[in-house]
Amino acid sequence: MQIFDAITDRRSIRKFTDREIAREDIERILDAATHAPNHRMTQPWRFYVLGPAARRAYGAALGARKAKRVEDPDAAQAVLQKVAESHASLPAMLAVAVVVDDDPGIREEDFAAAYMAIQNLSLAAHALGLGAHIKTGAVMDDPHARAAVGAVDGERIVAMVEVGEPAAMPEPKPRKGAAELTTWLP
Repeated sequence: MQIFDAITDRRSIRKFTDREIAREDIERILDAATHAPNHRMTQPWRFYVLGPAARRAYGAALGARKAKRVEDPDAAQAVLQKVAESHASLPAMLAVAVVVDDDPGIREEDFAAAYMAIQNLSLAAHALGLGAHIKTGAVMDDPHARAAVGAVDGERIVAMVEVGEPAAMPEPKPRKGAAELTTWLP
C-alpha cells in the first residue's frame, strides 16, 4: 500500500465484523505509533489494550454519562447497558494516553505527538486491512473511565481507538482541497 493511498483511502469505521484481532496485529500497529515524531524524544504516549471486561467497564462509564440525560430510570438503565454491551463486543479497543509534563510547552508538544502516534496507528491498521475509529471527549476524564482503562495519575487519556475488521467501508466525505486552505507567502 502506498502512503498517499493509505491517507486518502482510510476511513473512520463504526461497524466491525466479529473477527478477533490477533495480538500480533495490535502489537504491530502500536509499534507503528511509537515511530511518530516527538520533540525532545519524550515518547510521551502510553497505550492500554482493553480486554472484554475493561471494554465493558469503559462502556458502562460512557453509558452512565449518556443515561444522565434520560429522565425515565428504566430507559436510563437500558442506555447504560446498551453502551456497555456495545463496547464489550468490540473486536479491539485501545486507549492512548500521554504523560502530563509539568512544563506547559513540553505538555503541548507531547499532546501533539500523541495525536501523530494515533495517526500512525490508524494508518497502520488500515494497511493491515483493519479499520479504526478514533474517539475523544470528556468521558476520558471520568474517574470510572480512567479506572476501566487503567490510566495512572500523571497521565491524560487523549483518545480511545476502536479497531477491527470493517463490516463495510464508508464512502468518503467531501473535503476541501489544500489549495482552498493554503496561503503562500513571499
